[in-house]
Order: sequence, then C-alpha cells, then structure tokens
Amino acid sequence: MFSLTVRDHMMIAHSFRGEVFGPAQQVHGATYLVDVTFERPELDADNLVVDIGLASSVLKEVLGEFNMQNLDALDSVQGQNTTTEFMAKVVFDRMAVAIGAGRLGTSAKGIGSLKVTLSESHIAWASFHGEL
Repeated sequence: MFSLTVRDHMMIAHSFRGEVFGPAQQVHGATYLVDVTFERPELDADNLVVDIGLASSVLKEVLGEFNMQNLDALDSVQGQNTTTEFMAKVVFDRMAVAIGAGRLGTSAKGIGSLKVTLSESHIAWASFHGEL
C-alpha cells in the first residue's frame, strides 16, 4: 500500500457538555496539527498517490471552515461535543467529499482509504481512518 500525507493546522475554541469533561466544560482553545494520509494499492500512471499541491490546497480550504472559530457557534457542528476524535471524522468526511467531487485531480480516483489525524500536542492525538 502506498501513502502520501499532507499537513496543516487549525486553531479553534470550544466547550464540552458532560461531567466527564471536567474543566473542559468551559470554553477553551486548541491548536490542532492536522495530517491527512491518502492510501492506494498502486501508484497512478505518473507514479503518484495524489497531487500534493491539490491535496494541500483542499485541506487548507476544509480547515478554513473551522480555523479561528468557536466551534460552539458553528451550525455545521452545533450541539456536538467537538472532541478531537469527532473533528477527525468531520475533516475525513469533507476530504472524502472533495475526492469524490474530483477536486484532488484524476490521480485521486485510485485512493482506497484515507486517514485523518488531529494532534492536540506532542503527547495526545486522535485519528479517523476509513475506506473510500
């Protein structure tokens, strides 16, 4: 299996509902380092997994919806505990839609799976990995 990863970041604010979250029930901020890994069994005719430039550009657009926002106020995630795990799936879903719409070019047609990892710090991160 071949893979290629692109990276960007987003800065957000949010709060959680539920006793399990303790002090994180209050509004707080996070800066996520976001890695998106594209996987495919064979390289395309140009020996690519996906066009790095297009993948980076689309990731920046996807993250732009959330960057410098209070997630508690966004309709698209309203009423959710926007945990790192949850947001990894949100980014995954938006990247999958972009791939399906052809926004990552023709080489992206061969992508079989995608993995999105959001790193909160050097000691904690969460991922969502799935087939396309």
